[in-house]
Amino acid sequence: HLFSDPAEVGALRRDLLAWYDRSKRDLPWRTLAGSEPDPDRRAYAVWVSEIMLQQTQVATVIDYYNRWMQKWPTLQALAQASLEEVNELWAGLGYYSRGKRLQEAARKVVSELEGRMPRTAEDLQKLLPGVGRYTAGAIASISFGQATGVVDGNVIRVLCRLRCIGADSSSPAVIDHLWDVANAVVDRSRPGDFNQALMELGATVCAPKAPLCGECPVKQHCRAWHRVSTGPASGPEGCCAVGCPLCPPAAEPWDSSLGVTNFPRKAAKKQPRVARTAVCVLERRGCHGALQYLLVQRPSSGLLAGLWEFPSLPLAQDLQEEKQREALADHLQAWMGQPVAAGGLRLIGEVVHIFSHIHQTYVVYSLPLDGDATLDSVSPPSRWVTEEEFHASAVSTAMKKVV
Repeated sequence: HLFSDPAEVGALRRDLLAWYDRSKRDLPWRTLAGSEPDPDRRAYAVWVSEIMLQQTQVATVIDYYNRWMQKWPTLQALAQASLEEVNELWAGLGYYSRGKRLQEAARKVVSELEGRMPRTAEDLQKLLPGVGRYTAGAIASISFGQATGVVDGNVIRVLCRLRCIGADSSSPAVIDHLWDVANAVVDRSRPGDFNQALMELGATVCAPKAPLCGECPVKQHCRAWHRVSTGPASGPEGCCAVGCPLCPPAAEPWDSSLGVTNFPRKAAKKQPRVARTAVCVLERRGCHGALQYLLVQRPSSGLLAGLWEFPSLPLAQDLQEEKQREALADHLQAWMGQPVAAGGLRLIGEVVHIFSHIHQTYVVYSLPLDGDATLDSVSPPSRWVTEEEFHASAVSTAMKKVV
């Protein structure tokens, strides 16, 4: 499961880099980082892109990235921004803690590291909050030329196919081995380009379900492709070691209909937790007759930290509509310090939103208030906004669905 022939490693590097030079996508962070002579500014451009690309598709990230870099072109500019501004720009991108940690780390670089980014993957991971092993490797190799590998979802898939690694790709044994492989094969003279080439190959050619093996520039180095082309080898994955932790168990035999997509295998996905939440859209007419909504701010930690939302109350499962209406009325009354009649809550409908680990249903109610209604004493922080102001606020995609 390793690359043991130096000549093969050299050929793999040459073939992959030649393909990358011909075929790489024109992406804004590559253009920006490639044109930036200052290594700290280059590292910042790469860093922002890598954080945004975690769990998010390239097509979605491009507009966010361009807006971010236009607003905060340097670490110093980001360090001076408020969390509210960061959340407003991040709204809709998901996994909101990423933006918060990015800003926290920028402030640390400016205040504690004299504005100078750490130069190695080890120091980046150790000194910057929110920077894990992969992000540190990407920044260090692309921005500072450190010959260190990277392992993300695309690289996992490529390396598992290249080396016929068929065990659960999320297991510690497989992940540790893939880091060993990545560090062994990374090109010493062009580590950043090589790592980007591996990721690009996984994103555009070595796809999860319909890989374009005929177009793959390194198929001659791919054991999975050779297995499909020539038939099964002696062992279950062509490995002669009994009980190899990188081969799949005997209970999961090779499926010839899957071809190279036999690799990698993944553990069964954990089912998301099911949750229900009552949401009340409090409405009033402002001084110019415009409809206004009341927003409250979520806690500074946890899910959707620091974002604004409509007053909400988690509900027990199987709670009848009459009971959930009463529970919401009691919650609003305690929160507002004003009587709220359950009968005054108008049921609008339900909205489903899927988080990575939660299947969330929002039961939406509305409650009109008098135009002069004020709630200055409520906690947590709250504010009245027009619909236009709502969409410009740091609100989640789920709350936009509620509207």
